[in-house]
Amino acid sequence: MAREVISTGNELASRAAVDAGARFFGGYPITPSSEVMHEASDLLPKVGGKFIQMEDEIGGISVALGASMTGVKSYTATSGPGISLKAEQIGLGFIAEIPLVIINVMRGGPSTGLPTRVSQADIGQAQYPTHGDYASITLCAGSLTECYTQTVRAFNLAEKYMTPVFMLLDETIGHMHGKAVLPDLAEVEASIVDRKSIDCDPADYKPYDVAMNEPAIINPMFKGYRFHITGLHHGPTGFPTEDAAQCDFNIKRLVGKINTVAAEQDGLDDLPDYEEVQMEDAEVCVIAYGSIALGAFEAVQKLRAEGIKAGLFRPIMLWPSPAKKLKEIGERFKDKIFITELNMGQYAKEIERVIKRDDFTCLHKANGRPIAPAEMVEKVKEMF
Repeated sequence: MAREVISTGNELASRAAVDAGARFFGGYPITPSSEVMHEASDLLPKVGGKFIQMEDEIGGISVALGASMTGVKSYTATSGPGISLKAEQIGLGFIAEIPLVIINVMRGGPSTGLPTRVSQADIGQAQYPTHGDYASITLCAGSLTECYTQTVRAFNLAEKYMTPVFMLLDETIGHMHGKAVLPDLAEVEASIVDRKSIDCDPADYKPYDVAMNEPAIINPMFKGYRFHITGLHHGPTGFPTEDAAQCDFNIKRLVGKINTVAAEQDGLDDLPDYEEVQMEDAEVCVIAYGSIALGAFEAVQKLRAEGIKAGLFRPIMLWPSPAKKLKEIGERFKDKIFITELNMGQYAKEIERVIKRDDFTCLHKANGRPIAPAEMVEKVKEMF
């Protein structure tokens, strides 16, 4: 039976983490994400979990990674400047294949930017938060309910693909206070994915000895298995190597286990990577994500009331992008694609790459202010 709650997006994200099986949070407060951490400090001790506020953002992700190495589902929360500080440890998570959910409640930048204003400035950062070659998974909540459901999904993807997963909110949706309809707890528990483990003779255990496009199988530490976790390129047991063939295989597998699998399966799991609203008969396609999509939905209704058949396409999984569907949109809407973002066009660049043209009408803001539905309506009208 569905549950109706009154809450904020930030609080719902932490509630989802606990319901998804998370039992450790390590972090450091930063506007506008601090309530994720506050809620974790209240919820985790009630279920036997552990919460720790570290001395800074680097310490916060370090302890979360360490907890995950022991087999405990873990998460941290921050905003864009915190992601910048955590970049080196995020890289360790990618190359060592350590599951972790990173909740990023976005704010304007660069640097410390606009701490208390709304922004979607971390879209590009979520795709490539650290140096090197790898592929990232990024989900973006478009409602209070999705702050919960997509966070649960983030934990399942992190465990399935053995990788850090980004869960994006923004100041508006993180601090929005309202009703959310959550799935039944039994339904959530039935959907939970746990990382694989190997029951074998410890002398034969090789966590990274897996096939191309497959994630590592890393047993929890302190269970009697001998292996090594390092930020260096490594062989089957995790110990460093500079063997050219092994290093080439490692990188191709890290990218392939996400990008290649997503392309072959048309997604990384069975849940929708996007939402379509009134697209069946649309003559103009509005593309928006996150909190800005709430205004875009209203703009679509206003446009239809004025005789313009608008439809909304909302990406939910930003990375890997829903490329197949974006290509279809590009083929269908030859000169009637409208993109709106709270940045200077970070996701528009991905749409341009996939569709292979740039003749879009765009409305962007990077000054910390939201985009009103009326502004979108006027911009779309200019296309006719």
